[in-house]
Amino acid sequence: MKLLFGTSNLAKLSVMKHRLEKMDIELIGLNDLKAAGKSIPEVLETGNTPLENARLKAFAYYEAFQMPVFSCDSGLYFDNVPNEVQPGIHVRNVNGKCLSDQEMMEYYTGLVRQYGNLIARYRNAICFVMDEKHIYEAMDSSLDSEKFILTDKPHSAIRKKGFPLDSMSIDMKSNKYYYDLAADELERLAAQDGFLLFFQKVLNLN
Repeated sequence: MKLLFGTSNLAKLSVMKHRLEKMDIELIGLNDLKAAGKSIPEVLETGNTPLENARLKAFAYYEAFQMPVFSCDSGLYFDNVPNEVQPGIHVRNVNGKCLSDQEMMEYYTGLVRQYGNLIARYRNAICFVMDEKHIYEAMDSSLDSEKFILTDKPHSAIRKKGFPLDSMSIDMKSNKYYYDLAADELERLAAQDGFLLFFQKVLNLN
């Protein structure tokens, strides 16, 4: 089946193609539709959870293109901070301000110094609109990233623009910074099988 992944991020599309390669799915992204002359609607992510944002995007793209589509969203959550401090979907936006990379590192370093090394995970959500009567969604632990440590001592050598927290992230099993992990180790940290299991279950119902 031909399936639209509601994203313009080529890296995310590539990763999802890899995750679903065991299935008979032709996966395309929003850039493919744009190249074909389609107008891509702008979707405001006004939800309060990853699932609410995934739902907003999936519904909007289904209405626009009338084809099976799914969208995803994620949020950052810590085990050891109060609810009012949880970033959730507002990882870069704090107290109404969109933080720069440097400001993000300063803010999260401050949280680590207040609460100790933060046990973190990314919670992922998906909403799949097959048609108007068949809508499936999930935001369960099978879609979560593995837990990792957010430290106040960033990697001494590597920083990547737009991804400031990666330099502060440490794998709990190896105690290595993310930037020091091999490709297969990074693959382990992602929610590799959760999305595949979701589609296997959903498509078996139809």
